[in-house]
Amino acid sequence: MLEKIEGIVEDIIFCNRDNWYTVCDIRSGRRLITIVGYMPELAVGETIIVNGTWTVHQDYGKQLKVESYEKALPTTTDSIFKYLSSGVIKGIGEATAKKIVDRFGEDTLRILQFEPLRLAEIKGISEEKALRIGQAFMEREQIRQIVMFLQRYGISATYSVKVWKKFGTESINEIKRNPYRLTDEDINIGFKIADRVAISLGVDIESEFRIASGIQYALSKAVQDGHVYLPSDILVPYASKLLNIPPEAVERVLSGLIFEESVYIEKTPGEERVYLAAFFKAEQYVARKLDILNCTRPKKSILQLDSILQQVQEEQKIEYTGEQLEAIRCSATESILIVTGGPGTGKTTLIRGIISIFEKSNLEIVLAAPTGRAAKRMAEATGREAKTIHRLLEMEFTPDESRREFRKNERDPIKADAIIIDEVSMVDILLMHSLLKAVEPGTRLILVGDADQLPSVGPGRVLSDLIESRCFKVIRLNNIFRQAGESFIVVNAHRINKGLFPELNTENEDFFFIPRNSPQSTAQTVLELCTTRIPEKFGLDPMKDIQVLSPSKKGDAGIYALNVLLQEKLNPPAAGVKEKNFRGVIFRENDRVMQVKNNYNLSWEMADEYSKTVFGEGVFNGDMGIIREIDPDGGYLTVQFDDGKIVEYDFDMLDELEHSYAITVHKSQGSEFPAVVVALSGVPPMLRLRNLLYTAITRARKLVVLVGDAEILKQMVNNVTERERYTGLRERIAHFFE
Repeated sequence: MLEKIEGIVEDIIFCNRDNWYTVCDIRSGRRLITIVGYMPELAVGETIIVNGTWTVHQDYGKQLKVESYEKALPTTTDSIFKYLSSGVIKGIGEATAKKIVDRFGEDTLRILQFEPLRLAEIKGISEEKALRIGQAFMEREQIRQIVMFLQRYGISATYSVKVWKKFGTESINEIKRNPYRLTDEDINIGFKIADRVAISLGVDIESEFRIASGIQYALSKAVQDGHVYLPSDILVPYASKLLNIPPEAVERVLSGLIFEESVYIEKTPGEERVYLAAFFKAEQYVARKLDILNCTRPKKSILQLDSILQQVQEEQKIEYTGEQLEAIRCSATESILIVTGGPGTGKTTLIRGIISIFEKSNLEIVLAAPTGRAAKRMAEATGREAKTIHRLLEMEFTPDESRREFRKNERDPIKADAIIIDEVSMVDILLMHSLLKAVEPGTRLILVGDADQLPSVGPGRVLSDLIESRCFKVIRLNNIFRQAGESFIVVNAHRINKGLFPELNTENEDFFFIPRNSPQSTAQTVLELCTTRIPEKFGLDPMKDIQVLSPSKKGDAGIYALNVLLQEKLNPPAAGVKEKNFRGVIFRENDRVMQVKNNYNLSWEMADEYSKTVFGEGVFNGDMGIIREIDPDGGYLTVQFDDGKIVEYDFDMLDELEHSYAITVHKSQGSEFPAVVVALSGVPPMLRLRNLLYTAITRARKLVVLVGDAEILKQMVNNVTERERYTGLRERIAHFFE
């Protein structure tokens, strides 16, 4: 029999942040009752009303097993103090909570909600801080309401916070209107759960609305996997199974989506391609704009090229190879030039040469790369400013976090005679679309990258499609310079790219393979290498110079487990070093971390070249940095990223960060490190790919150590297969250029 009890949370004994299973004591009158169950984000001092049944635990005695519950705000001064001092409201610690309750008593929560400026009556609280506290309280209240609404559908508080961040005060109304918004990428709750909510809210199983949502979910999931479209003979059966309806019903609704122009279907020989509208339009635009750019002569000519070229060679004390000379001459005449090559083939030397020639010809040049790390590396290599593509395009704030807009576009293009983009293999179809919108016809566009690396994390395989279209001038740098050839990193990268096993001999001083027969022994060896063996032998700093890579996230040799081991050794708990436990993950001051999703609205500040503070928005998937400060009272931590950006993260945003002592090979694209240690054990068959191994090795400047299963290494070298991506850009470009 269910019993209803109202009480105040006295103590949280245990809370599993993964599933919110909680054990706590509540005080109901004179009784202290232990309750257990799935109760998201309880705080000491909160008043809760629970419905449950009594059980007897063999060790802990009588407990109330909670079936459902709801929260109410505390009403007594004691409970209000406990509630505020628990840290649930950003900006209020124990000392501040006491001052506020002493001043306002039982009226405290009303003051916080309706008259927050009155907090400034308290010494030490400014009007600005008072408003921030009031805002934090209101946000907490809104989240509480969303938690209560969603918990009836078995949805955790973690997702409730994400829903609130996306929809704000309209969260509940938006979910009632369209429950399938729960599957949006920045909430990512899963279609099955969203579907259950929808049906509970009265959506008919056979309704067109439900089927359309299932189709759009399937296409969105494909985009997350790198595809730009799905063939209809893959999409229809998938959606049919997902929705448990006949394929004919999917096909019928699909036709309606085409009429609404939210989905596009393109019939090609042997295949019917289904696109989400944004990706169809992006592919079309990219192909059309490339055609326009390629057909327009550069607006500024380079005169006396041979003379300038000779001058540059003398100044830089270099003699360019035939391939490099061809690339330089093409950069002077072509509107679009693609340069591709592996490590040690002289891409950076070539870029420096092109820049010098352009500058001597009074051409205005801008340099950019997809990530902050890649841009920083480009700037260091060229001695010129290099920006991320997002900064170059001047990304601007939009209320909708899922949407990005750029100030630079066709109406306000990039003012330059030449644009040089490095690491183009990382550029996805949407970013290329945004970039090309800001490129004026007559501006030279030089795209540099390694086509043999992994494709972009986002949808498409833009660089490969451009090269394979055979519609642009492409220079392949194949010559390995003698000095580079002395490096076994470079030698073995090219051997692997050709399907040959790496050379491993006693003369080798920068490339090693250490065989291990299990993921556990692999992990222990990686730990030893990073903490003692490499620092002692090579004098490298384990925190700054050594990067661990793994193809896998899970398993004993995956990045999650490796990060725990490495953090324990490299940044252990210490007196005065603050930390934050977030869903079982310990974030600690001085930890290495990585942003793991694009957040276009996240504010940052940084010092420019004149030491002036500049502000902006946008932190991107793959950006890496160090936790500089954790403020438990303020409820935030501060990260300084490698490109200089300083960003504050509220504690409820920490799902956007992961430790980066170890990162996946995919996340390492565009980065370069003095030393790389690669864990090759327990790698799933689908990730045993040659281009993945090649990408991992080419991240290192001075040292590569492979640790793990020799058989897996052999399989990766031999596996030339690429994970198929459905993209129509290559054919679309060829069509426009006919």
